[in-house]
Amino acid sequence: MHRTAQPAENEAGDALANRQAQHSLVLRAGKRLRHVFDRLIRASSLVSNAPVLDVRAFPWTRELRGQWEAIREEAERVALPEGAAPSLAAISPDPCTLAAVDRWRSFVLCGYGYAMDANLARCPVTARALRGIPGLTNAMFSILAPGSHIPAHRGVTKGLITCHLALVVPRDGDVRMRLDNRVLRWAEGETLVFDDTYEHEVWNDTQSTRVVLLIQFKRPLRQPGRWIADLLLDLVRRSAFVQEARRNLLAWHRSPHAGSSPAPNGSFPASA
Repeated sequence: MHRTAQPAENEAGDALANRQAQHSLVLRAGKRLRHVFDRLIRASSLVSNAPVLDVRAFPWTRELRGQWEAIREEAERVALPEGAAPSLAAISPDPCTLAAVDRWRSFVLCGYGYAMDANLARCPVTARALRGIPGLTNAMFSILAPGSHIPAHRGVTKGLITCHLALVVPRDGDVRMRLDNRVLRWAEGETLVFDDTYEHEVWNDTQSTRVVLLIQFKRPLRQPGRWIADLLLDLVRRSAFVQEARRNLLAWHRSPHAGSSPAPNGSFPASA
């Protein structure tokens, strides 16, 4: 017996195809413009434009290192239990999501200016530390499953700098990141500050889970770079991509598989 497609199903399929086509077009245009913006931002930077930056240029990283064990305890309590943190593949509207379902998960604390109040309330030590970071834009516990590989990719804008506070680094194998032409490894309790617009990829070649507190903050800039970077970040924050990811994240937290985690107030899951 043949089933006749319903008009609503056809419309939904057409709408999905249209969204994917528009998203692909926006990505292609954005990548072309990104090179122009990044050159202007690079010329205005008040800190190094190298792939890896000196942590001493960012005094607040000392506070993170001083509290890393308490932050790790919070991450293990709220982010590692089953159903506590969504997979990036379940949240991102990008059909070319970098990691397979349940291989790379993020417990989001804030994203592109959207504070996740319920999640922050469950991590008071981490929340206090985050309040001391100038220009904080994104923060999350980034959880990489054993045997996972995040393929080569680049960050959204040179207007942001990334910091990793290593919380759980397995020692039964090799956990590493290639950043440009360097191979980097994490050490528990240490911070790594880097520019994720350089191509990078990550491996967890162990039998255990890697956890870092991933932070992105505004690059210190003089004008006109500051104006350009803020404009670009505002456009990204308002983009359909970010807004769809925010809706997906809220829906995930409200679903039964989210365990006992309360639904936060909306945000966006970010990078490696």
